[in-house]
Amino acid sequence: MDVYTRLLRPIFFALDPEEAHDAVLAMLEAGSQWPGLIRLTSGTPVSSSPRTVAGISFSNPVGLAAGMDKNALALPAWEALGFGFAEIGTVTALPQPGNPKPRLFRYPQQQALINRFGFNNEGCEAVAARLEGLHAAGRWPGIPVGINIGKSKVTPSEDAHNDYLLSYKRFHCLGDYVVINVSSPNTPGLRDLQSTEALGKIIRTLRDWEGSSTRPLFVKVAPDLAEEDLVAIVRLAEQEKLAGIIATNTTLDHSSIPAGQDQTGGLSGVPVRARSLGALRTIRQHTNLPVIACGGIGDTESAKERFESGADLLQIYTSLIYEGPKVLRKLASAL
Repeated sequence: MDVYTRLLRPIFFALDPEEAHDAVLAMLEAGSQWPGLIRLTSGTPVSSSPRTVAGISFSNPVGLAAGMDKNALALPAWEALGFGFAEIGTVTALPQPGNPKPRLFRYPQQQALINRFGFNNEGCEAVAARLEGLHAAGRWPGIPVGINIGKSKVTPSEDAHNDYLLSYKRFHCLGDYVVINVSSPNTPGLRDLQSTEALGKIIRTLRDWEGSSTRPLFVKVAPDLAEEDLVAIVRLAEQEKLAGIIATNTTLDHSSIPAGQDQTGGLSGVPVRARSLGALRTIRQHTNLPVIACGGIGDTESAKERFESGADLLQIYTSLIYEGPKVLRKLASAL
């Protein structure tokens, strides 16, 4: 019996989407104290398919995308569920409440979500302290951990590079890789930082402080970029020796959502599949840098098409909400 889709999902879907999100995180946070119990109840283990990407070893290539566990509340639970890696955040230098509620909306017919969270998180100091506590307690997961950082809303765009640096300094010795998020549609002006001038300034600021390229650094891009802009980012990533690119964030193309049901925010899930796949193929045409594919991945076919198009790893979020942990086994079967 699929406990999630038959029993748990109807309960969660009877709740407000954000209330359900918080309830699931609270359960997983509590379950993180006993990850063995999560393994026992989550079903058949996800098949192992080891690979090394950007110098990091992954037991399997299916990871948790940023946005689900913004404050690193349930890291041991993601490993226990079968994820090959987990990405926390987006975390900003300053704590912030995010946008007013409601800010998360389900579209079951489209297998989609719209969110306009606006980087609600506890800030880099609190999240880093939580990560340090996991290390100190010997509870750090055995899977790679990525840390996704974004710009604080109150920080002017012209000072974004210093804002990212505050987070980068705090997380530098924590986790396995860091992601520069300049592609969320829910922080005013953030996507403007995808210009090569602005993004290059952020990257060089981090590297100048670091003094070398020792920490694997990725950039996460939007699915809505024009091809020439995406290619420009690829060239910048190569020039600055980034570890790779995450393709993609949510989309502002809401054409799949009935007008009377539409909401402001980033659309994820099945409707972003084609755009994300197109971005992946464009990136792969112009570089051999590692690419983590994200967006609309929820079945064997969508996983296979990403690997066949050159993805090194996959990330999921929306399909986990609709399918539960069984989706990991589906995707693993595509390898």
